[in-house]
Amino acid sequence: MHIKLRHERFATANQIRPEDIPMLAEQGYAAVICVRPDNEQPNQPTFEEIAGEARKRGMKAFYIPVSSVPTVDQAERFKKVMATIDGPVLGYCRSGTRAAILYSLLER
Repeated sequence: MHIKLRHERFATANQIRPEDIPMLAEQGYAAVICVRPDNEQPNQPTFEEIAGEARKRGMKAFYIPVSSVPTVDQAERFKKVMATIDGPVLGYCRSGTRAAILYSLLER
């Protein structure tokens, strides 16, 4: 997992695994946002696997799957989700790019 800080409140990462969640919680992340559709690749952890571990650690977890370029609806949902989270957020997908794009749309 490679984390890239985009803003003091938002970072992106490539695919995370359930076993990464304790470290993320220790680092102070309040939530994770999964931008990657389930079953995009074989052996990819599902959103529910990640979300279950996040909830055990007191973190929120949100699922906004983006297949290619984010739609207006996905960008709006991301904006609404971000407004509900107090604290740092980690957005992830295969490489972190789709999560970064959603965040860049929020900044506009």
